[in-house]
Amino acid sequence: MDGAAFLIFIAALLVFALVILFKTVRIVPQQTALIIERLGRYSRTLEGGIHILVPFVDKVRASIDLREQVVSFPPQPVITSDNLVVNIDTVIYYTVIDAKRAVYEIANFIQGIEQLTVTTLRNVIGSLDLEQTLTSRDQINGQLRGALDEATGRWGIRVNRVELKAIDPPMSIQESMEKQMKAERDRRAAILNAEGVKQSQILTAEGEKQSAILRAEGSAQAAVLEAQGQSRAIKQVFDAIHRGKPTQKLLAYQYLQVLPQIATGDANKMWIIPSELTDALRGIGGALGGSDGDGPKGGLDAEDWVDPGPEDANVFDTTALEDPGEALAEARGQAGQASREASAHATPASRVQPAAGPGVRLPKPAEPAPEDPAQHPSSEGTEDNR
Repeated sequence: MDGAAFLIFIAALLVFALVILFKTVRIVPQQTALIIERLGRYSRTLEGGIHILVPFVDKVRASIDLREQVVSFPPQPVITSDNLVVNIDTVIYYTVIDAKRAVYEIANFIQGIEQLTVTTLRNVIGSLDLEQTLTSRDQINGQLRGALDEATGRWGIRVNRVELKAIDPPMSIQESMEKQMKAERDRRAAILNAEGVKQSQILTAEGEKQSAILRAEGSAQAAVLEAQGQSRAIKQVFDAIHRGKPTQKLLAYQYLQVLPQIATGDANKMWIIPSELTDALRGIGGALGGSDGDGPKGGLDAEDWVDPGPEDANVFDTTALEDPGEALAEARGQAGQASREASAHATPASRVQPAAGPGVRLPKPAEPAPEDPAQHPSSEGTEDNR
């Protein structure tokens, strides 16, 4: 029995020693503060490291985390200046800078920060309308932080940052805002569409203008070349006829060959016989045996003919025909310049169109070839030939 009692005593003594050691030696983590009370009164604040306490005399009142803390508060209904109720979520970032005051100046500093945030938020939002509330978050955050930091400074707490996590207006207001944004987007789309149609019409009109100018210039060039060709053909035929010296009999025969062509056609209900038909019939009668005395004095073959000049004389020295290759190259150059001008119109910036573009060139009228009096007999000579 004595041995068992001794063992029990030794075990109790060890337990008591461990309790004394635990209450005497305290290891405080980094960024943590322990508030120590001695006999019910504040004694000191223990920071990170190992500390010795008086057992059963010193007592740990509270353990305060000195790191920056983040606390999120539930949505709070707030009324704006235009009498709309919005729900606002807030997030507070704070740091305990004085553990003693955080413990002894307020019972629950988290609850105090929450209530102070709600009241300050209502004061700030009450002076703003809905649009200002939605667009002035930085201003609201700054006002909240200033008010909270001033109020919590005597609690040993520093408010580092205040953020509005969400601002939820009523559903009816949200629907109205969505309709307003949709109408604004539709308006912008209509403006952009109209601007695109305008630019398209401008480019189309510019292209049609350039195309019409090029077609007109091509038609003018073609007409000039055709007129020059016809002029050359007529003059060559004229010279060939005068060099061949046709008789009145041949001319009369040609008149009779042309008469059926004049009367050809279903729409020809009346046709006119030329005055030269009488002379043609008279020539045919002379060819079939009539006397030469019926004709003009001196016989039909004795008429005076106009000498058109030597055969190798070039009557087209003064006629200038444009080279088709040069005309085609010039047209391609004008088409390229028109394309560049059309590309310049693709920009939305408005500009004044010039009255006449640098690439527009009007065709020059063809200079008439000087008439040679020797090649065109006078009217009196023609009457005599007839």
